[in-house]
Amino acid sequence: MLLKQILIPGQYQVRHISSATAAVTRLHRSVYRRMYPTVVVQPDGSTINIRYQEPRKIIKLPLDLSTLSEAERKARLEARKPRKKVKIQDEVEDTFNAKKYMKYIKKK
Repeated sequence: MLLKQILIPGQYQVRHISSATAAVTRLHRSVYRRMYPTVVVQPDGSTINIRYQEPRKIIKLPLDLSTLSEAERKARLEARKPRKKVKIQDEVEDTFNAKKYMKYIKKK
């Protein structure tokens, strides 16, 4: 733990600086950058709330493919490829005959 003495007129103050105090209190800076709340998603699925300099909702960290088994690696690489669109062509037979219904139309 690092001890730092801050000289205040008329008295001495000892301040204990550690990583725990930085998480509990505010940032001790004279100039503050604009930071946006962001969620970081790690490859194992766990999430961390951080402050980030760009306005983003989520940042997803990449997965290291060298740590996966061969079957999992193939499944991940296959999921990255674009899927082929299936085109369905329906042929509709048109057997409508307008002359067949001419007897129902009344002429004035």
